[in-house]
Amino acid sequence: MAKNKRRGWRLPKKWLNNYLLQIVNADTFEEQFKLRLTRLNVFVWISLSAIILVGLTSTLIAFTPIREYIPSYSSQELERKASELYFKADSLQQLVSYQTEYIANIQKVLIGDLEFEQADPESLPIEITEIDPEDLAPSQADSLLRETVRKEDKYNLFLTATATSGSNFVLFPPAQGPISDDFDLNKKHFAVDINIPINTPVKAAADGRVILTEWSVETGYVILIEHSNNLLSIYKHNRKLTKSQGDIVKAGEVVAISGNTGTLTTGPHLHFELWNNGFPVDPKTFIDFE
Repeated sequence: MAKNKRRGWRLPKKWLNNYLLQIVNADTFEEQFKLRLTRLNVFVWISLSAIILVGLTSTLIAFTPIREYIPSYSSQELERKASELYFKADSLQQLVSYQTEYIANIQKVLIGDLEFEQADPESLPIEITEIDPEDLAPSQADSLLRETVRKEDKYNLFLTATATSGSNFVLFPPAQGPISDDFDLNKKHFAVDINIPINTPVKAAADGRVILTEWSVETGYVILIEHSNNLLSIYKHNRKLTKSQGDIVKAGEVVAISGNTGTLTTGPHLHFELWNNGFPVDPKTFIDFE
């Protein structure tokens, strides 16, 4: 009994029995390959192969794009884009909320729906003197003067520019040539037509940013530039545009090539418009085209 205890645990002999694996040519019975094996060797090699295969598979899934083809995994690029879109959506939602509140307040101001806090006269340290509203009403001469000044300043581009930025605003002629059709509000012709040959460079009237480039059947190639002081300039009937939407341009920089495009054209010319604060203004008032 004691002798058996000292021996300890041993592998069964059948695990150590030698086996011979041979590959023989069936026609000549010539031995092609021979390998001596035991059950223990086969078990060890199969176990090592399985561990290596599992390790390689895990490595490929963890460190290569192959994992993106597994349904339970997601792409890091997609996760990054999803996070960016989430933060952008949150910022846009806050911006929309602020703009909605701002527009609501502007609407109240325009329609006069304002709420005023009522102050207790007894709580004020000074004496309140009641004023007759008729004393604050402008006289007839004052009203006429205000109306005259309002009409003069409505289309005064330089006055608006000076009041807004505190500096003079100079416009550059987009092209030099005789005027074939003047600015006329009654005819709804909010531009001047400049007679120039085809392929004449058309230049920006001032520094600004291109906010629209398009082609239409009636006006051909059109480019619209936004300048400072709420000023817009429009150039129509061009043969070709040299700038794209979003480009920054300088005064005098070529933005188009003149032509005779569009069904509304009567010959080679440039249709040039100026708009200030949403109102059309006569370009001849500020630019010498000849």
